[in-house]
Amino acid sequence: MGLERADDAGVYKVTDDIAIIQTVDFFTPIVDDPYWFGQIAAANALSDVYAMGGVPKTAMNLVAFPLDDMDMSILREIMQGGLDKMKEADVVLVGGHSVKDKELKYGLSVTGFVHPDHIFTKNDLKDGDQLILTKPLGTGIINTAIKGGLASNEVIERITGIMAALNREAAEAMKSVSPTLSGNNSVHACTDITGFGLLGHLAEMVVDSGLGVRLLADKIPVLSETFKYAGMGLVPAGAKKNMEFREAMVEFSPSVDDLLKDILFDPQTSGGLLICVDKEKADELVDELRKRGVETRAIIGEVSSQYAERILVD
Repeated sequence: MGLERADDAGVYKVTDDIAIIQTVDFFTPIVDDPYWFGQIAAANALSDVYAMGGVPKTAMNLVAFPLDDMDMSILREIMQGGLDKMKEADVVLVGGHSVKDKELKYGLSVTGFVHPDHIFTKNDLKDGDQLILTKPLGTGIINTAIKGGLASNEVIERITGIMAALNREAAEAMKSVSPTLSGNNSVHACTDITGFGLLGHLAEMVVDSGLGVRLLADKIPVLSETFKYAGMGLVPAGAKKNMEFREAMVEFSPSVDDLLKDILFDPQTSGGLLICVDKEKADELVDELRKRGVETRAIIGEVSSQYAERILVD
């Protein structure tokens, strides 16, 4: 898997039993605390491996740092945050690369392992499947509020913890309800929700599938302060771009709040997994997520042949 399809990572088969997953991600700071920025950036980079059903094994640091404007102690804190998150994920840091730049950036190049016959992609939806989301939406809008000095310490602490949380337990729950290598997996597709927002990433799953999706607006988990900040106009430009790109595929019922429309296109940082699971296994997966301590585990919609390559938000 590589450039020919829009999946979360590249996959290269090494043997009949081993394939490697390769991904890379880095970005500018989205919180003021350098240690937590490192944690979030690392969790975000590792997420693509989890979304593909793999286990991350090694990582390399990617750093752009303004040496003339910032003290090196800031970089040390960022890298310590990243290292601690890698240790939590049982990932080995094997090197990296840094450049002098006017704008601070940090992230990881990550390599993971997966069995070639047990890879989860975005592109195998089945009619009647249920969609489960494992983190609440709203990080882009709330981060905009944080940059504007409008978010409380409580909100900052809450959103930081969510963004820094690994998707490992959600991925393990997903794999536990899908019989390994049986050819009859209950989980049919998965992606993680990041820069394209929920609807943008869901659109990638729907395109060329011949199927569509109905989302239940009142079931979609949203961080509590998000509507407030969206109502203040603190919607990032990325949300508008996401909407312009995919709005032709989306139909909103008249009852859907205009602010929710922005939230559904809101670019997320280190968001949750969106898992497409057989209807008969959905409750089992929700229960498994609960057992593994995944706080958000919402069934937000279903796949349907009634909406060919379209998304209905109802």
